[in-house]
Amino acid sequence: MPKWIKFIIAFLLLPVCAGAARALWLTLCVGGRADEVWMPLLAGAVCWVVIFLLLPKPMWLYVFGHELTHALWVWLFGGQVKKMKVSSAGGQVVVSKTNFIITLAPYFFPLYTFCVITAFAIGHYFWHWWNYLVWFHLLLGAAYAFHVTLTWHALKSRQSDITSQGWFFSMVIIFLGNAGFLLLGLPFLTANVSLLNVLGWWLESTGRLVGWLAHRFE
Repeated sequence: MPKWIKFIIAFLLLPVCAGAARALWLTLCVGGRADEVWMPLLAGAVCWVVIFLLLPKPMWLYVFGHELTHALWVWLFGGQVKKMKVSSAGGQVVVSKTNFIITLAPYFFPLYTFCVITAFAIGHYFWHWWNYLVWFHLLLGAAYAFHVTLTWHALKSRQSDITSQGWFFSMVIIFLGNAGFLLLGLPFLTANVSLLNVLGWWLESTGRLVGWLAHRFE
């Protein structure tokens, strides 16, 4: 698909981005109790940010997760991974097929956050880890902060994933991917709002903005 078409698609998706931002704000406003959810999450995030700012950045770990995310999404789309190379200076994955989702997946899919969620879900299923919820939230906050900070750090340098798709289109997809992950995950995390309500806020906010724009340009 030519980059100019992707630019137009990205421009048309801006109201969806705005709707996602408002839905995310509403979801956060009705979120869980601070002592059970937000405080451990924020504590974990702050711990990681301190590490990120004061210690050498674990680039090998980030690059490994980045390339593995490419590989996982290739498998999800029915492709094959032929080769994967990882080093602290960068990585490469050779695949049989690609698309813009596979290309941009590492920037919106927080692999290590998903690993923390999966590990806790398995542990809770077999051993009923209710007493470890605070540690789960702490690790979740740290893992998501890892994703955000190192993704931002990576985006400050020239990334072939981004240039191949176009900067504007890539930023829109990355924002929607991250917002979508949070909007899908927060209702289960806080248990104070249903997923249907969250998706309804997203749809309603987007619809209002589209309607306002249509009225302005009549």
